[in-house]
Amino acid sequence: MVLGVALAVVLVDRVTKILALDRLADGRVVPIVEPWFQLRLVFNPGAAFGLAGGYTAIISLVAIAVVVVIVRVSRRLHNVWWAVALGGVLGGALGNLVDRMTREPGLFRGYVVDFFEWPGFPVFNVADAAIVTSVGLIFVLSLLGVPYEAPEQPEQPDQPDQPEAGLEEPEPGPSG
Repeated sequence: MVLGVALAVVLVDRVTKILALDRLADGRVVPIVEPWFQLRLVFNPGAAFGLAGGYTAIISLVAIAVVVVIVRVSRRLHNVWWAVALGGVLGGALGNLVDRMTREPGLFRGYVVDFFEWPGFPVFNVADAAIVTSVGLIFVLSLLGVPYEAPEQPEQPDQPDQPEAGLEEPEPGPSG
């Protein structure tokens, strides 16, 4: 399920970025819900909210590490909410990593395509939204103490050896 959620996030992220590049490249701003929400194309060299712009290569390496850790942990998941949360983080990390690997100015230094804008809030994309909401879900799951893996089963005490079928010893009869 983790990979399914991640794939859905990556697909929606890629399609929306392609549409944003096509429809907003001329600098156009498209109001959606005036004055609270609009679409505006921005190329982000940094991490979330435009932070750490000079560290794009390091951000890329951190994203790769996050992907590896989530894939490893996902093998032990036994809770659907944890699968959704980790799938969202994985999909968001991969969505932005694709931009960092394929966009100018070059491998692991590429700018991320952002286009959702709320006034007074940094411009973001679907991958960013998936990461933030998934981290919020992880926080709630952790606060509630929801385990991400199945509880360990206590070891069963060794059963006494059972005789093989057909080789049972006869019950002792009455002595007489």
